[in-house]
Amino acid sequence: MIRINLKVLLLSLCAAVAVVTLSLWSRCGEVVMASRGRKGGAQTAEWDAANKKMRNGQMTVKFDSYIGEALERGGSSDLQAYEEIDCHINGEYSIGCRKEGGEIYLPFSFLHKYFEVYGKLATYDGYERFEWSHSYSKVYYPKGKYDPRGVFMYFENYNVEVRDRVKCVSATEGVPVSTQWEIQGYYYPTQIAQFGLSHYSKNLTEPEPRHTVLEDAERDLARWIIPSDATLTRELDGQTGNHVVKFSSPETYQNGVSLKLDHVLDFVLSLNVRLGMNSSFTVVLQSREKRDQVFQLHYICSELLISAQDQHVYHGIGNCDQNQLWRRLTRDLVVDLHKGLAYQNRLKRKFSRSKLKVIGLTFRGMGQLDNITLSTSEHLSQFYDAAQWLVNHQDASTGGWPNPVRRRVAPGMADLEPGWYSAMGQGHALSVLARAYHHSGGDTSYLKAAVTGLRPFNIASSAGGVLARFLEHIPWYEEYPTQPASFVLNGFIYALLGLYDLSVVAPSTASQQATQLFKQGMASLKQLLLLYDTGSGTTYDLRHFTLGSAPNLARWDYHATHVNQLLLLATIDHDPLLTVTAERWIGYMSGKRAAHN
Repeated sequence: MIRINLKVLLLSLCAAVAVVTLSLWSRCGEVVMASRGRKGGAQTAEWDAANKKMRNGQMTVKFDSYIGEALERGGSSDLQAYEEIDCHINGEYSIGCRKEGGEIYLPFSFLHKYFEVYGKLATYDGYERFEWSHSYSKVYYPKGKYDPRGVFMYFENYNVEVRDRVKCVSATEGVPVSTQWEIQGYYYPTQIAQFGLSHYSKNLTEPEPRHTVLEDAERDLARWIIPSDATLTRELDGQTGNHVVKFSSPETYQNGVSLKLDHVLDFVLSLNVRLGMNSSFTVVLQSREKRDQVFQLHYICSELLISAQDQHVYHGIGNCDQNQLWRRLTRDLVVDLHKGLAYQNRLKRKFSRSKLKVIGLTFRGMGQLDNITLSTSEHLSQFYDAAQWLVNHQDASTGGWPNPVRRRVAPGMADLEPGWYSAMGQGHALSVLARAYHHSGGDTSYLKAAVTGLRPFNIASSAGGVLARFLEHIPWYEEYPTQPASFVLNGFIYALLGLYDLSVVAPSTASQQATQLFKQGMASLKQLLLLYDTGSGTTYDLRHFTLGSAPNLARWDYHATHVNQLLLLATIDHDPLLTVTAERWIGYMSGKRAAHN
């Protein structure tokens, strides 16, 4: 086997010398090839691999991946069997190719852009291989019949709070703040519900979390450092009937009652707290690799969402008043740190949890504390934060959870003005509230909010609800209640799942309407499902029908969502249409296509 040094190969390619390796195209930096003409001197455009377009003059091709293995030969290699040639693509432009005998090899960088296929080098069993795929998404086959009391779809794999379009997790509400359509940040009901469903699902699928109690006011656990001008006592609280820690210290940054810690791996802080005005507390994190790299997370009595400067990150916990009720705060310290660094555009790479430790905790001002804990996770607490947000922020008159930002869906459709409702958001909320009602043992506040949340499903989208009708006849629950209607598929099915969840979990007196809406929606889905089938993929919506525009093809992640949703619905409704369609759509993800004439 002959191996050619990469640097030598780079020089030889750039010099246009037709010498290549025996079996594989080696990695090459950037090969700049002058424009080559057709026979007769006509010039052809060339392919811009970075931007998927043609351009004249020189072109740059990055050979980031192997095309595949060349034909194997017995004995020694014949390097002269390879030569560089031009490949003319559809008579519009040309790219540099390789020829070996009667076989032609094209750069994968071109194939990736042109056909939207994916590939990577992988090494296992001691061999390097090129792995090709048509789709970058995954199909999740249900393990059994869908249970509205259990895991929601495959959301145990979701990490909503780490998404780039999440500005932070609000310390006043305990739920994510979105920047998806407004950079300043806003509460997006759909995202908040996904946050809750993710943590509920993780609680059912992950091992029991590890908890370390730092202070419970009952035992002498913590070794507090108390300055001379500060006080700290443990006393019985009349409101809760439990012993609590009461502290008082100057509000200045340098002072406060504090704990020195050396804690690793557990970064979810939980505590019961009741603070006075202008009070605050700080958690100090340190890099385990660079001991001089220290970050301070400040939780302050303010409505501020997030701010940061240098190594200091600030999260507002709302206005404080020591006469207020106790609050349970749950903070993922690593997420809070990452969001603070991202706020300053300083997050070049995320810190691994194994590379950090908690080294300090300080309280300033005056207040009361109890049950200070560091854990690997607090999924149920975060789930209930989402459920409580939905209870607190529902429009009681309409039953909706309004989206407070303007949304432009497509040219030709009227913008959605702030305050619009989403069937997907309503459905996700029902899925959260149904689980909260079940898990809490029947807390009626969750059931009441869920039943009230059915109202927009009966109101036309043109009148502020989420109900549209295809050809003025077939009812459809709109993720985006546009004019004209858009008929988004994945959002509609999420709405169906929410209706189903409530119909199963709610008592019979409260479930009838949800059951009727679910059955109505399933009938509509079966009537319109195949309108989304392109023969090689799916469409995201039906704007090509309502607007007369080009189809809005679903990205592979949305296509996979369509498949996963159908597979899940098929465990509830055994109509072969659902399973047969899902299997055909799975085939599209590996390059199969519908038959042609």
